[in-house]
Amino acid sequence: MLDASIKQQLKAYMEKLQQPIELVAAYDDSDKSQELKQLLDEIEPMSAKISLRTEESPDVRRPSFAINRTGTDIGVRFAGIPMGHEFTSLVLALLQVGGHPPKVSEAVIEQVKALDGNFEFETYFSLSCQNCPDVVQALNLMSVLNPGIKHTAIDGALFQDEVEQREVMAVPSIYMNGKPFGQGRMTLEQIIAKVDTGAEAREAEKLKHKDPFEVLVVGGGPAGSSAAIYAARKGISTGIVAERFGGQVSDTMGIENLISVPYTEGPKLVAAMEQHVKEYNVDIMNLQRAEKLIPAAKPGQYHQIQLANGASLKSRTLVLSTGARWRQLGVPGEEEFRNKGVAYCPHCDGPLFKGKRVAVVGGGNSGVEAAIDLAGIVGYVTLLEFAPELKADDVLQKKLRSLKNVEILTSAQTTEVVGENGKVSGMNYRDRNTGEEHHVALEGVFIQIGLVPNTEWLKGDIELSKHGEIIVDERGETSIPGVFAAGDATTVPYKQIVISMGEGSKAALGAFDFLIRNTLDESDEEEQAA
Repeated sequence: MLDASIKQQLKAYMEKLQQPIELVAAYDDSDKSQELKQLLDEIEPMSAKISLRTEESPDVRRPSFAINRTGTDIGVRFAGIPMGHEFTSLVLALLQVGGHPPKVSEAVIEQVKALDGNFEFETYFSLSCQNCPDVVQALNLMSVLNPGIKHTAIDGALFQDEVEQREVMAVPSIYMNGKPFGQGRMTLEQIIAKVDTGAEAREAEKLKHKDPFEVLVVGGGPAGSSAAIYAARKGISTGIVAERFGGQVSDTMGIENLISVPYTEGPKLVAAMEQHVKEYNVDIMNLQRAEKLIPAAKPGQYHQIQLANGASLKSRTLVLSTGARWRQLGVPGEEEFRNKGVAYCPHCDGPLFKGKRVAVVGGGNSGVEAAIDLAGIVGYVTLLEFAPELKADDVLQKKLRSLKNVEILTSAQTTEVVGENGKVSGMNYRDRNTGEEHHVALEGVFIQIGLVPNTEWLKGDIELSKHGEIIVDERGETSIPGVFAAGDATTVPYKQIVISMGEGSKAALGAFDFLIRNTLDESDEEEQAA
């Protein structure tokens, strides 16, 4: 099950166990149970602190296994075989149940321990989902820290009947006490905030008392991270406020064009960016959504950023790097059936449509890549492109056309997503050449038509292009002196990670140059304080 090198690494990790743990396995007659048995049989002898026994209770999913701290109520359960992206979740669960301290702040640990009540969490994941491990690992950790919290991670592809009964059509999907709790990537802090209803008010009160910054970065993607690092390296007070650290990169699968890094994956890059930012004296304020920009009265004075929780932050310069999000079709049925057959991440949700019929809307690189990936999982793929021809690279088109279970429709305008019993059953499109209306029966629609800048909150306060992008000059400065911008939210062409990093660095250097040339005297400070 595990190759020799992985066994050796895992055995080294198991030496860090501080308390005995028990693996409790529930098998059936399936091939997957045999795979699970082989995996657990290989793990059990790796430490004298590990024991293995078979689950006798008939009321548990099979195949599944629990990792319990011997003699306590602390433990987690995996329904399925946590390999692929979830192998790290397995390793961390073994270590943390075994008493190895987690790499989170003491404040977060205490917040989890203080949660009052009984919470039974279930998370449906797929082994190809790069966002699922964040959720699985967060809930596993919470169940280790608080005996009132239980968590089971369920491989949706392995428990198809259960997935269909609950109409799970996107991963990760989280249930709490049998009811839907959340969908999509969530960090530990986000989950805690949703359970701990008083957390937002407490955080807002803390933010209100922050001292003004010299550089405040709004957005935590590649551009924002680079800007924060470059600013902090100048020795000036720097903060970064983000709705979700990592932004769109967190949802990216393979990254092969980041210079000097032949291959990485979005979540890994986000973790590396956050660690790099933490190497410097940067005040990171995550899970905070900016809602309003109040420009300074004159250059050099403080700008204000109003947050959704009611708090405001002040800074002499700003770097706006709010990124972009998936563009929506804007047709009837799209919003109604979101996560009920309408999806935006083929890597995450593709395995839930195994053997079924799906459509991909969009003939650019992302759409064609999605169709190629899905063709290896689902029964049939119909790709629809609005233009008369596909826009993807020739090498991708050639690969796509070689697949027997793919149909390509060009000059096809999607007009409606339709459904029955609360989930997608098909879609309608118009042939732009003939005007004829057509219907395609299917179970899933993957939308891949580009990005929209996250700049709606800036309208009326800063100059935007007709596409909603922040207009910047060669130094990254916007129409407001002292306010800079970088990344996918700006007019800079070619939305690429490496370009965003460079633009973020440039914007921070521009902000530093602005601070040098625009001093803040005592009368300015007194005027703004008043």
